Amino acid sequence: METVNGNLASALRIEPGITAIIGSGGKSTLLKTLSLELMRSGGRVLLCTTTHMFPVAGVPWDGSSRRLDAAPWKPGALHAPGCTCEACAGLVRGRICQAGVLDPQTGKLSSPAAPLDQLAQRFDYVLAEADGSKRLPLKAHAAWEPVIPAATANVVWVVGASGLGKPINEAVHRPELFCERCGCEPTDIATPERVVQVLNAEMQALKLSTARVMLNQVDALADSTIADRFQAALGRPVVATNLK
Repeated sequence: METVNGNLASALRIEPGITAIIGSGGKSTLLKTLSLELMRSGGRVLLCTTTHMFPVAGVPWDGSSRRLDAAPWKPGALHAPGCTCEACAGLVRGRICQAGVLDPQTGKLSSPAAPLDQLAQRFDYVLAEADGSKRLPLKAHAAWEPVIPAATANVVWVVGASGLGKPINEAVHRPELFCERCGCEPTDIATPERVVQVLNAEMQALKLSTARVMLNQVDALADSTIADRFQAALGRPVVATNLK
């Protein structure tokens, strides 16, 4: 399987509007990576969540007490006028910010006060993290998730390859649901075939057959054929990458 090392926005066919990022094994990193790529091309990008997430490091936060578009970040603003460094030259055309209500106790953002379909009218791209995974590479979804906005244009389903080949009870968020959907035990191995079985069951239940699947952390695989087995079992193209 060929690994994508850049231009993930193109590989994942991200169109303007709302993009929901779900799954496990690199959602937050993908959120920031896509935002920078889209901004470099001149896009106005908003980062947010429909559940809860830690703020994305390095991206300014517009609190709900201010106009959301009052101070969008212009990369290079702290540099001298006319600076030709890579950051200023490559990023200055676009703008980016993140929004949501900050919980001072947890340090996490919840969804913005304004509806995302309204925010999407003021930004070219709204990238929303739409579920949680407890920082584990694999997961099974509970009945109340993912929380995907009605007007979503793109869904990206992230799968952490570092969990493939490990015991389910070590690598999977909600292992009991995972095992229920593929008929195995928590001490069994999370094989590519079992992960795909759960993925397909959830895609069908959630009516997300058009979601783009991204297999992240493929450099963690000791056997490269595991990624090929994953794609073969899924029966559709997979974007493989190595976001940290």
